Amino acid sequence: MSSGYSSLEEDAEDFFFTARTSFFRRAPPGKSRSGQPDVEKEKETHNYLSKEEIKEKVHKYNLAVTDKLKMTLNSNGIYTGFIKVQMELCKPTQTPPSSSDCVNTLHISSTNTVGEVIEALLKKFLVTESPTKFALYKRCHREDQVYACKLSDREHPLYLRLVAGPRTDTLSFVLREHEIGEWEAFSLPELQNFLRILDKEEDEQLQSLKRRYTAYRQKLEEALGEVWKPG
Repeated sequence: MSSGYSSLEEDAEDFFFTARTSFFRRAPPGKSRSGQPDVEKEKETHNYLSKEEIKEKVHKYNLAVTDKLKMTLNSNGIYTGFIKVQMELCKPTQTPPSSSDCVNTLHISSTNTVGEVIEALLKKFLVTESPTKFALYKRCHREDQVYACKLSDREHPLYLRLVAGPRTDTLSFVLREHEIGEWEAFSLPELQNFLRILDKEEDEQLQSLKRRYTAYRQKLEEALGEVWKPG
């Protein structure tokens, strides 16, 4: 198993990464890149906790950190920090050999969603397949039992990390391909192609069955003809 570190925020204060595609200049607190107030982003941040609650939890989190990967709280209530993601990809041919089973450390914001984190990981490891074919899971440990739960694309991993604390034996993140049978992982054109293949196979099987029964009927009729042939 190998490990890697990806900083989604540069040391320079004026750069910030959203885990989508690339770096851009950080806008002033509370504003989007266009200079307008980023109301939706701030709403998402405060959906869970008040500013005071966030401040208290960040403080307690940082006191419990043992690997120097602390969180930073900004004046607008948005905080940044680190999550570690275990890569468990069952098809190593899709990725470089070293990336199919490794731990990657990401520096993200509390506004980054699960969907954005998945896109960033796939881009880092040069995975060309659609992000919809992959899912981020949270793995929880309770009373010697391990539970895995798939996260929705709109959830915020850093919030989950903050609430659970820094210990990865309490909560960890895993990137996996969708389980077989989860058809939502495929695009509409792919599903339509599956239907065309099924229709073709069904038609071939039907024609083969008809030929078998036609041959059987012919032999049966020939046999009956021999039985009733006048002696």
